[in-house]
Amino acid sequence: MSYRYDTLAIHAGQPDDEATGAVTFPIYQTSTFHQTEPGVNKGFCYARTDNPTRRALEENLAALEGARYGVAFASGMSAIHGTLSLLSAGDHVVSTQDLYGGAWRIFTKFFAKFGVEFTFVDTTDPAAVHAAIRPETKFLWLETPSNPLLKITDIAACAAIARHAGVRTVVDNTFATPLLQHPIALGADIVVHSTTKYINGHSDVLGGVVITDDESLAAELKFFQNAVGGVPGPQDCFLILRGTKTLPLRVQRHCDNAEEVAGWLRNQEGVARVFYPGLAEHDGHAVARRQMERFGAIVSFELDASVEETRAFTRRLKLWTLAESLGSVKSLFCHPATMTHASVEPEVRRKVGIGDGLLRLSVGLEDVRDLIDDLQQALEPFRTVSAGRAYA
Repeated sequence: MSYRYDTLAIHAGQPDDEATGAVTFPIYQTSTFHQTEPGVNKGFCYARTDNPTRRALEENLAALEGARYGVAFASGMSAIHGTLSLLSAGDHVVSTQDLYGGAWRIFTKFFAKFGVEFTFVDTTDPAAVHAAIRPETKFLWLETPSNPLLKITDIAACAAIARHAGVRTVVDNTFATPLLQHPIALGADIVVHSTTKYINGHSDVLGGVVITDDESLAAELKFFQNAVGGVPGPQDCFLILRGTKTLPLRVQRHCDNAEEVAGWLRNQEGVARVFYPGLAEHDGHAVARRQMERFGAIVSFELDASVEETRAFTRRLKLWTLAESLGSVKSLFCHPATMTHASVEPEVRRKVGIGDGLLRLSVGLEDVRDLIDDLQQALEPFRTVSAGRAYA
């Protein structure tokens, strides 16, 4: 029987415990498993290789992405590392240019020194993707919506270009979650998530997952997972599974709040520009409407302010928490230039549009009126300084 997302989030990979009847899938807090004979076991031998709680999480997330295989890792970066381990020296990757700073760092500072080459392009332009593909290209790496400028890439169009060239498409689906965007159905070969974010949703655990419908890719990923050992512990898996049960409910409230915050910000003095694909004026609005269920809960905006004025604004916020990460029930915000993208060279950041006045909001589940009231009081000084000026 085929189930819908709300049902899969609660049931996929999580049968009632056969031994006790427990309705919540147990934490198998063990490092090793009894073998009846050398090499003969009940499906588990060592927790680095496999663990029942981890397997439940992997099956759950694969089901939500409409795929057969999930491979869980200890963090989102570990999941990215596992995916890049499919490459060899001399391979080439075409990547979104506006992407998470940690991904940029592992691309340019780590895998590049082992002979993997990266080309960063504006993937919102399929022609630019086509032009960047070379005979040695193995991956097209897409992040949509992108971090932190919320650029929207047409997954189906770009994946078709990649497939024609014999290139595999990887989509970082962290911002959209499996509920709002379905890259596998749109032609992607691999989906990556930082499960630290919305999938867990409570800012209390790190995790990552790589999902694919390709059996051979899954086998390679499982080999790297076991060989390298960057796996989540059973307690972490349990906490993330707790998060998936409420993911459909949380994501809808996140989106409701974000739409209101974005709509309010676009009319405020002191705000030079708002980046949110749910706004009709956003360059990627039409594509987002076509390939997403809703527009997500990240809102970025640029202050018409100096560096010091931007810092003063961050100090005035009381309800919003200045912190790395996103996707929590609690509303967070960050200054990408000095936080999430600090590892990106300043000239590269500015070239792709990450300026010193850019702030990224992760809109949480608080009453949206309180969130807007806090932003309003923090923007108050701009109303005096900028009286009479118009902003987009």
